Parts: sequence; C-alpha cells; structure tokens
Amino acid sequence: MLPHSKIYVAGHNGLAGSAIWRELQRQGFTHLLGRRSSELDLAQTEAVDRFFETERPEYVFLAAAKVGGIKANNDFPGDFLFRNLAIQNNVIDAARRFGVRKLLFLGSSCIYPKLAPQPLKEEYLLTGPLEPTNEWYAIAKIAGIKLCQAYRRQHGCDFISAMPTNLYGPGDNYDTDGSHVVPGLIRRLHEAKVADAPVVTCWGTGTPLREFLHSDDLGRALVFLMRNYSEEQFINVGSGTDLPIRELAETVARVIGYHGEIRWDPTKPDGTPRKLMDSSRLRALGWRPEVPFEEGIAGAYQDFLARL
Repeated sequence: MLPHSKIYVAGHNGLAGSAIWRELQRQGFTHLLGRRSSELDLAQTEAVDRFFETERPEYVFLAAAKVGGIKANNDFPGDFLFRNLAIQNNVIDAARRFGVRKLLFLGSSCIYPKLAPQPLKEEYLLTGPLEPTNEWYAIAKIAGIKLCQAYRRQHGCDFISAMPTNLYGPGDNYDTDGSHVVPGLIRRLHEAKVADAPVVTCWGTGTPLREFLHSDDLGRALVFLMRNYSEEQFINVGSGTDLPIRELAETVARVIGYHGEIRWDPTKPDGTPRKLMDSSRLRALGWRPEVPFEEGIAGAYQDFLARL
C-alpha cells in the first residue's frame, strides 16, 4: 500500500474498524474510504456493487459485522447468521469482481471448537463442535474465511483473514443487552457506582479464562498484516495472556472506583471454559502488542464517560 492508495475500511465506525482507520491515518495514508451503515447497507448486494463500481478501492479491510455478547447471540441467532453472511459475501465478491488488489477479512476467536486444546492454533479450526451460545456468528465467520481461501484458489485473489481475540477499547458498544464482556462490565459497574449499589450480580461463575486485546493493538496488527502477509492460512491476533472473568470484573471495578460486592450467578451460561489464542505465527513476523491491560481498561472507561 502506498500513501495515496484508495483504502476502504468496511465498518470504520466500529470498535475494530475505527482502530484500523486511526492506524492508517497515523501511518500517513491519505485516501481512506468509509461509509456509515445509514449510507451503505452492506447486506444489500446492489448497493455494495454501486459503491465498488464508483469508488474502485484498491485495498479493503472487512471489519463490518453484526456483533454482540452471549445474550444477543442467544436471542437473535437468525440475525447473526444471515446478516453476517450477507455482509461478507457481498463485500468479498464485489472485491473480486471490481479488481481489489488485496482484502483482509476480520474473523473472531469464536470460530474454534468449544473444547479445543489451549492455546488455540490455526489448525484447530473445524476439529470439534462449536460453543452453542455463539455458533451462529462463528459459522458465518468460518464461511468468510473459506470464501477468501476459495477465491484465492479459484481466482488468484490476494484475500487474507485474521482472527482477533476478545477486543476492547475506544468506540466499543456499551448497550445493556448487546455488548461484549468488557464494555458490559464497564457500564454495569459505572451505573452501580453512580447509584451507590452495594451489590452487582454478573452472569456465570466468573471462572472462564479469556484473553483480551486493545483495539489499537489490533489496528496495528491488521495494517501490519495487510503490508506483510499473503497466505491462504488465516492468522491469529492475540495478546498472548488470559485471565479469569472474575479478575477482569475486579480490574474494571478498581479502575472505575466501584467498592461494592460482585456476585456471580451460576445459573447463567459461562460460555467456553477457556479461549487463549496461539499468536506465535504473527509474533514470528515481528508484531507485538503494546497497550498494558489496566491502562487500556482505564482508557476504555474514559471513552465510555465521554460518549455516554
């Protein structure tokens, strides 16, 4: 990519997309293309085709998706499967037909089997059953990976895929029902602090282990991959460390200044017991995460306060 290359970031207002956009700007790229969902519905084939025919992007970061936590995935499985398939099929196929030089498809760590060995290596894909609470989203993401691989084989497209671990950072979704665990905890514990609530009850047992990556680290990783990676095999993007959800909640409470009790409701689902990515292939290329975890949580909380 050159500084004047036309680069389309699909989903540029989301958590991942906005981080990619910031990193591209930081590196001096001047011709960035972005459209809000109100301007371009990526689930509509004709609209996507018109955009690609008019703008002719040379490089595409496909970070647009319908995302949510355990509750949202449980409540709207059809929406998560259909809409994500529609978005990625339209963008990937338009990129092929309108001559995009390179595309990066952003997946998710939930593509791996629920009980896969830890840490998760790329070759563990499709070796066992998925986690039931988010299998609809996972199946869509697996289909996106396979479509990029199939188009590379059949049409010679330079389409690559990256699988990030759990993300957090500025631009996150703090919706009560639709958020992931970090923004969900930030909102709940902030509201408990404001209300001076003595107790906050969280889903599950608090024992599952999760890995977290700041969105700015992801942005750096994806621009790095776009410039330095070109293989059919997708590649993991993670921080390399994990922690129990209980410890995550305690960290968020400490950053926010909530001093009440955090209780756990074991009648609610925990999800996958552990989900740690093996990012050794990416590290071997020279990339490393840079944002310390508690510092990143503090920045995410400031973003929450500024926006909501």
